[in-house]
Amino acid sequence: MTDDAMDARGADPLWSQAADRIREEIARRGLGEGSKLPPERELCTRLDISRVTLRRALAHLVDQGLVTASHGRGWFVAASAPPAPARDWPEDLESFTATARRKHMRASSVVLRHDTVTASLDDADRLGVPAGTPLLRLERVRLLNDVRIALDRTLVVAELAPDLAKTDFREASLFSELRRWGVQPDRAEATIEARSADGELAGHLGIAPGAPVLVLDQTVFTRGGRPLLLSTVEYSGERYRLRTTLQTD
Repeated sequence: MTDDAMDARGADPLWSQAADRIREEIARRGLGEGSKLPPERELCTRLDISRVTLRRALAHLVDQGLVTASHGRGWFVAASAPPAPARDWPEDLESFTATARRKHMRASSVVLRHDTVTASLDDADRLGVPAGTPLLRLERVRLLNDVRIALDRTLVVAELAPDLAKTDFREASLFSELRRWGVQPDRAEATIEARSADGELAGHLGIAPGAPVLVLDQTVFTRGGRPLLLSTVEYSGERYRLRTTLQTD
């Protein structure tokens, strides 16, 4: 099995998943500076990974300042970085591209539609504009490391960023382009629900019809509180997971 292999839980490389689990274990057990991690053989058995994959995961944690190696003695928790809770679902509003970068992966897109349409009554109501207002329609299959992860359907109020009609979104980030034109996405109101993939969605994602998908539907607002865009993202349940950290006040 190579370091770029992926398990059934998501599109994360196996070494990245292993690094997350080691980080979680350090946090869960409250291990402090100087605490020794289990031997490599034990970690490989626990995580069901090869030693090559384990060492790549540990090297990543070394880069983050969380662990350090002592020649001949093993791996230890370092002092330079406290263990942070691992998360796949961002606590802040974050683009697909930014999430990929945070997970050390490459985001790209297959653009299905990139044109201008007029706002329906429902769209106009959610965006706070008159029906018939021009909207930029952007439909993309989103990929992580060339693996099809989600179908993203987005409608943007065209007047807020008219030059988006000329942007090549095969690699570009919508949020980055908006910010480049002075439009700042600030917050989102979102719902998440589970569904099964219809034939069209299954074809776009390369999954079986009826396979589980997670559907994120959101309205994104500017810093001034104006509705900016509507987005529906349908994630393959076999390739993507959503995880966050919840705590009491």
